[in-house]
Amino acid sequence: MDSFTYLAPRSLGEAFTALGNGKRSLLLAGGTDVIVQLREGRRHCDQLIDLKHIPELMAYRITDDGALEVGASVPLARIYEDAEIQRRFPALVDCASIIGGVAIQSRATLGGNLCNASPAADSSPALIALGARVVIASSAGLREFPVEELFAGPGSNTLRPGEILLRVKVPAPSANSAAFYHRFIPRNEMDIAVASSGVSLTLDAAGTITAARVALGAVAATPILAPAAAAALVGAQATPETFAASGEAAAAAASPIDDMRGGIAQRRHLAKILTIRALEGALKRIRETR
Repeated sequence: MDSFTYLAPRSLGEAFTALGNGKRSLLLAGGTDVIVQLREGRRHCDQLIDLKHIPELMAYRITDDGALEVGASVPLARIYEDAEIQRRFPALVDCASIIGGVAIQSRATLGGNLCNASPAADSSPALIALGARVVIASSAGLREFPVEELFAGPGSNTLRPGEILLRVKVPAPSANSAAFYHRFIPRNEMDIAVASSGVSLTLDAAGTITAARVALGAVAATPILAPAAAAALVGAQATPETFAASGEAAAAAASPIDDMRGGIAQRRHLAKILTIRALEGALKRIRETR
């Protein structure tokens, strides 16, 4: 590992000052990715800026309107162990509770998982399906955009120089709605998705789907929103036939590669099957809360 300076700012102002000093900087939210990348020589920096000492980044809350705001450096374990998050945002628990083991989850964060920008990241499809937005901070102010716009390519995000992911905002779930995240891994020892799907569904009183989102992971260069898969759902009843049509559209939206974890045909098939199963899981959650 190359030598670098470790910095632990206690405020956003200190962090912005460090980012503006002209040195090559990397940000550490949990460290479970960046430390490995530095050790393996895949990334390099003059200074590593630890964000876990900044209060704004270590806080989360459910707002008065029922939305969830999660600081970028909040450990995953704090998220999925929270009873209110479990009740209101179970799809977030779906993904947060399977990113690595317990030791990893005590350090790893949603912010780090997103900014690492792996196409196979578990948090990304779930948060896209939930309609989450990210708030980005710099010395010039704030900007906010949908989480799916954070990804530029494998391992590459759209943060500008001097910017920090401040928090993730998940809107309050609508009445008669639910979300679900599902993935496939080849075995527990290879804890990286071959393909994954995150979905959300909203039904009216007659059981017609009035809103839906479908997101896919590990089947393209970035996690992706699949509008055609959602369009196959809206206006239809939540039936196996409707879910199958959405699954076919999800498979058509996939543009996977062959690698050591899976092939192109397998990943397209998984995009279909995982979407169907995630939709079944979301529908079950809606029925259980009626």
